[in-house]
Amino acid sequence: MKTYLFPSLKLSGLVLIICSVLYPLLIAGVGTLTPGGGNGKKVLVHDTVVGYENIGQAFTDDACFQGRPSAVDYNAAGSAGSNKGGANPDYLATVQARIDTFLIHNPGIHKSQIPADLVTASGSGLDPHISVQGANIQVPRIARLRKRDEQALYKLVKSCTEKPLWGIFGPERVNVLKLNIALKEEV
Repeated sequence: MKTYLFPSLKLSGLVLIICSVLYPLLIAGVGTLTPGGGNGKKVLVHDTVVGYENIGQAFTDDACFQGRPSAVDYNAAGSAGSNKGGANPDYLATVQARIDTFLIHNPGIHKSQIPADLVTASGSGLDPHISVQGANIQVPRIARLRKRDEQALYKLVKSCTEKPLWGIFGPERVNVLKLNIALKEEV
């Protein structure tokens, strides 16, 4: 028994130290090298923190661009998706309710024109980006409510569009927080 017990205890202790101490310290050290020092990249407006670049948030004002829905109510401490499949009746009812709400707030838009990212939550529930189509489809509503020229708003969306990573990975996207900041500052 001693032949197997002591080596297994030593190995368990070594793995415990590696996984519980050394690995977290390594990850924390790497985090300090990232923008924001591992605390997230803060978005400042006039020296006031208004949000974080990579964490979505709710915008309820119809005169602002709306982001992706969140399965966790934008709680960064509890990142998660809904875990409901595409055929789940509760999930389908939630998506239909989001579509109905979108159509009420955006008259003249047809259901088939709504980009999926405006009515489905992301896997993390914290996605701060929407598609360019998701931003552009909201322009008529915002132009009407802010009494602004639609073409100027389309240009604003284009100026806030982020290219794919290294020009090849992923689609073009728009950070909703940055877009709304640009919208308010342009007034």
